[in-house]
Amino acid sequence: MSQPEHFRLEIRGRIARVSLDRPDRKNPLTFESYAALRDWFRTLPYSDAIDVVVFGSNGGNFCSGGDVHDIIGPLIDRDMKGLLAFTRMTGDLVKAMLACTKPIIAAVDGICVGAGAIVAMASDVRLGTPDAKTAFLFTRVGLAGCDMGACAILPRIIGQGRAAELLYTGRVMTAEEAAAWGFFNRLVPPADLDAEAMALAERIAKGPTFAHMMTKTQLNQEWSMGLEQAIESEAQAQAICMQTEDFARAYHAFVAKEKPVFEGN
Repeated sequence: MSQPEHFRLEIRGRIARVSLDRPDRKNPLTFESYAALRDWFRTLPYSDAIDVVVFGSNGGNFCSGGDVHDIIGPLIDRDMKGLLAFTRMTGDLVKAMLACTKPIIAAVDGICVGAGAIVAMASDVRLGTPDAKTAFLFTRVGLAGCDMGACAILPRIIGQGRAAELLYTGRVMTAEEAAAWGFFNRLVPPADLDAEAMALAERIAKGPTFAHMMTKTQLNQEWSMGLEQAIESEAQAQAICMQTEDFARAYHAFVAKEKPVFEGN
């Protein structure tokens, strides 16, 4: 896989580590990096070489949101058609992350605000440091808090009232609040963040990766299902997984009192 132009990408075994690459500006997003990330996540369902994604920090910060000069300034001069094209593109990044079929771990240090907070929110698992400062800043620039799926996803993670407060005020959610409210799975020291994220990614990658794809699909699809639909959908998904070689490998390993070695098929 070639190195993309507008963000950093490292492949470590079957794990892709992604990060934004403007540490001097606390890693803002630009028109180009939004589109490049969207397009890259869209390729992942067709990649057999990557099993897990780590979206990491760079230079002590995760992402400072949309670049004030490269994005917000030019948007002032766009007409409604041009503005809608932009907001749909940013939403398409979240859609691509949700639909990429690979578990995504966000490793958040320092500033994680605006669209950066959305990227962390759209990940499956979030690790943070005590220095992490997460804020959904949209109201502070005169916009609604309902950006890139925030009103749908954030309440499911931290609860409706907490999400409403953050989206109305744009205030910083401290690392301690984020951990207590379930936004971060746990906090780790900044020096250990990358290693902890990679260790978790390696653990997931050693599991039944086809089944992980089914888990991610169900986690997303069941948002809009009733309970009976969800149970039936999971029954079908599990029956599919029972046809995999990994299911048989797990059984034979159990009988032999060995640890199964999954191969993702």
